[in-house]
Amino acid sequence: MSGKQDSDRSFAEKCGQTAAEYDRSKEAQGWRGPEVVFGLMYAFIRPGDSVLDIGTGTGLGSLLFHKAGLHVYGMDISPKMLEVCAKKGFTEDLKVHDLTEEPYPYTTASMDHAVCVGVMNHFEDLITVFRETSRILKDNGIFAFIVADRSSGEGSSFEVAHVGSRTTMFRHSSEQIVSLLHETGFDLLRELEFSVRGHMMTSRPLCLKAYAVKRQKRIEPTNAGNALQRA
Repeated sequence: MSGKQDSDRSFAEKCGQTAAEYDRSKEAQGWRGPEVVFGLMYAFIRPGDSVLDIGTGTGLGSLLFHKAGLHVYGMDISPKMLEVCAKKGFTEDLKVHDLTEEPYPYTTASMDHAVCVGVMNHFEDLITVFRETSRILKDNGIFAFIVADRSSGEGSSFEVAHVGSRTTMFRHSSEQIVSLLHETGFDLLRELEFSVRGHMMTSRPLCLKAYAVKRQKRIEPTNAGNALQRA
């Protein structure tokens, strides 16, 4: 087994160890990411829309969308997290998948919206998440997500106490996010800064930023272009 496979399995196992207590621990931490993301997206969603929860975990990030009448789909690397989510009974479908692996198990332009809550700080390179979300979303679909915000002069990585061990997480600056949006076909709609108490033994608040972005309309080939291709 490769080093990456070992790392992925270790991360999934850590998530599995905390699955049963995850919701309670996030409430104790004062985690309000799901409410922030829902608030940023509320003006753009309708009952009956579909939403893909990327890194759904126990479903905290998408439960409010279900209550608003959306059809929720989810994917996560941890089967045990998904078991907890499934028992809540509000999702249409759940899939086990590593978010760093392309392609994601959904067809192109198959989802109205997507969310990614409390996940991106685990990854240094976010291009796969953005590229695959862009592919899966329908034109004008909304994608809301949260990153650990990186200010000028601040390091990209930081350590927290997580599931009984020290875990490296990553910050992403506004400039990095804007570059990713441009590269993968998204327009920025809204953004909001907020903070959360540190993980477990870490007392320093973690500065976060939530974004709501829109999938640009795909450019269809023109009749002239089709004629040239046939010629």
